[in-house]
Amino acid sequence: MTGYFHSMEKMVRLHIYHADQCDPKKCSGKKLARFGLAVLHSTVRSLPHDAVLLDPFAEKAFSPSDRCNALAALDCSWEEADRVFSILNPKIRRRALPFLLAANPVNYGKPFKLSTVEAFAAALYILGNSEQASAILGKFKWGTNFIRLNLNPLDDYSKAKDSTGIIDVQASYLGG
Repeated sequence: MTGYFHSMEKMVRLHIYHADQCDPKKCSGKKLARFGLAVLHSTVRSLPHDAVLLDPFAEKAFSPSDRCNALAALDCSWEEADRVFSILNPKIRRRALPFLLAANPVNYGKPFKLSTVEAFAAALYILGNSEQASAILGKFKWGTNFIRLNLNPLDDYSKAKDSTGIIDVQASYLGG
């Protein structure tokens, strides 16, 4: 994985609990694993305890203050997401990503309906790891569109100090 990155960015390890609920041909998580850019896990318990879990149902927003060595995501069907996230260990640090638009072909233009690679890329960008975000998105034909579609909010989110700052920035994009 380190061969992709030339700057001084600190690599963030990417971990995915794969629930085997999606079309394997369209699964961004499995594709990341095939390229050695993420580690797949067959159980939630095997996710690293020091990882920040990207959870769309979390009460706290992901921000630059969530600096970490590892990110975790659950790769499951959006129809099953509420149930799958509810069975997780409550001790794991969970964060919700702020308002962003999906660029993937299944949910293009839909707010908050990000694929696994988009969620990772958003978190990496917010943390200041834009090179790693671009590298993982580069494995998908539509990947670079995610950054283009969300460039202004991603830049603004990356400048926020903490979760409260993220919520303030998000409100400006949602008209609040």
